[in-house]
Amino acid sequence: MIWKILPKKSNDLIEQLLFNRGIKEKEKFFNPKLLDFEKDLQIPGIEKAIKRIEEAIKNNEQIIVYGDYDVDGICGSAILYKALSSLGAKVLPYIPHREKEGYGLSKIGLEYTRDSGASLVITVDNGIVALEQAEFAKELGLDLIITDHHVPLDEKPDCYSIIHSTKMCGAAVAWCLIREIINADLRKELLQFAAVATICDLIPLLGLGRAFVAEGLRVLNTTTNLGLLALINESGISLGEIGSYEVGYMIGPRLNAMGRLEHAIDSLRLLCTRDPQKARALAKLLGETNTARQKMTADALTQAKVLVNIEKKIHVLMHKSWSPGIIGLIAGKITEEYYRPAIAISLGETVSKGSARSIDGINIVEVIRKHADILVDVGGHPAAAGFSILTKHVKLLKKKLEETVLDLPEEERVLEIDAAVTISNLNMQLLKQLQKFEPFGFGNPRPIFASKGARISDIKTVGSGKHLKFKIGSVDVIGFGMGELQAILSNGQVVDLAYTPEIDNYNGFEKIQLKMKDIKMV
Repeated sequence: MIWKILPKKSNDLIEQLLFNRGIKEKEKFFNPKLLDFEKDLQIPGIEKAIKRIEEAIKNNEQIIVYGDYDVDGICGSAILYKALSSLGAKVLPYIPHREKEGYGLSKIGLEYTRDSGASLVITVDNGIVALEQAEFAKELGLDLIITDHHVPLDEKPDCYSIIHSTKMCGAAVAWCLIREIINADLRKELLQFAAVATICDLIPLLGLGRAFVAEGLRVLNTTTNLGLLALINESGISLGEIGSYEVGYMIGPRLNAMGRLEHAIDSLRLLCTRDPQKARALAKLLGETNTARQKMTADALTQAKVLVNIEKKIHVLMHKSWSPGIIGLIAGKITEEYYRPAIAISLGETVSKGSARSIDGINIVEVIRKHADILVDVGGHPAAAGFSILTKHVKLLKKKLEETVLDLPEEERVLEIDAAVTISNLNMQLLKQLQKFEPFGFGNPRPIFASKGARISDIKTVGSGKHLKFKIGSVDVIGFGMGELQAILSNGQVVDLAYTPEIDNYNGFEKIQLKMKDIKMV
């Protein structure tokens, strides 16, 4: 791993971190408020959409909230369903089935909408590239309002109204649509769903995204939502202690699991239920499904690694046993391990599904769109994309993608380090200042420091040998998943260390702990 220590601009570590993250307005960063981003919240198309919604409520028309099966789509659907219900609307949610319908608007879903007697469809987290589907909705006599945040095509769908912004997640766009027509208490309550979606959809936690998460996490940590309370309990975490990590790694995967393996409507039911018993049962179901997903992903990843050819600039892997619900996870793990864009394809008899993940500097959705002539559909972001393809074209796509000229970075992963520091200079006061940078996440990572010439002692492993532990002076260092390094380290050895400092509250006693990112022998 190559260490890249960012250019020094200040002796003050806090100022250095602000510089590294491109933060020029300290007050907005340390005290993020949605009020500071009012212009971004006023998305074009809202006024027209609100008039149509109010007309539908007045005429008792059936409204369908057409969501998506990931956390963003589920949370956005919950926002609109709860908001519209509070206004007395006749509203039903619709979440497509990942394997039977695929992502976004489908003819199956739109026909269901018509058959349910609906006259108005509002999408959440999808629709901005649904040109043909928008035409089909018109043929069925449906008014279509699209709310989305994905990268659009040059041509926009022909529909009643489009509320689109790439500055936030899909759930946040949905919140912007209805915020002015619901009461203040509900407007605030629904921010917790926008925060969960923002974190899980990897929206940068700077600027507007940071404001949504900061305000939403405050609501989440005092939530009265029965589904969230049951899910928090099932995840083994506590109210008042929920940050971006708990949302991204504990709450989010459980909400996502149903859409990956079963049907995401159960995740939406959990967020919307008013029955404590039902909430507990659904939270248990989500937890069990997530455990099954973890096992399935681990097995598939073992198969995927066998298929990797490290000579390739992009890894295009496929298997007929991979569930379409886990291919994004496979692609993500392969990208992480080999530091190359990766595409995992679930081979079907007639149609196959693909999911891609990328690295900095490679816009994967544009790379894939260059081959749209042999795809059924494609959509996504620069960092992640999904597509459908006729199975007979999969080998051709693999060949074309592997021949694509990509301006790739160094073969070895680069670890960006915020500053070089002396471990003895780390103190509790500094670490408490670092906590003000929370919520951490995409775009605002936890600070990483490097210390050179550190002498280590008390080397051991914990967690059945999985994790490495040692001391530098009186400071504890832990390397999660690095237990095998014990064999090449010795007490008194001098090393260079890259790490994230944190406050360890074990047994109620505060002390400094360093979470190791990398180690180099001197």
